[in-house]
Amino acid sequence: MKLLDNTFGIHAQSLQVKSRRLELLAKNIANADTPNFKAKDVDFKAVLSATRAQDSQIASTQAGHFTQADPLTPDGEKFRVPFSTSFDGNTVEIGVEQAQYGKAASDYQATLSFLENRIGGLRKALRGD
Repeated sequence: MKLLDNTFGIHAQSLQVKSRRLELLAKNIANADTPNFKAKDVDFKAVLSATRAQDSQIASTQAGHFTQADPLTPDGEKFRVPFSTSFDGNTVEIGVEQAQYGKAASDYQATLSFLENRIGGLRKALRGD
């Protein structure tokens, strides 16, 4: 499957991360009225940077030679800091979440369209068109 990895590049993983972000944003919107619910989001750039760092990881001779970045959860989830506080401890701001969801959905669709075009190109090459 190395051929497919080279063809799709980082876009296949990008689609998975964007899908996870849509799930989190939908969960935030669904829990907008839940007391003490903490809104989460995915730090897309950090997830992809961590992936690239794993691919080209540098070994050090001593532990103190390289600085450690903030630890990142496996899914890249981080708690969102609200613009205004609420009395019940909920950090979901429905307007912000809806705007983020709309942007994330369009980003997901753009990545999906890109992958569809790549697959269409492969089909044409295999058929000899």
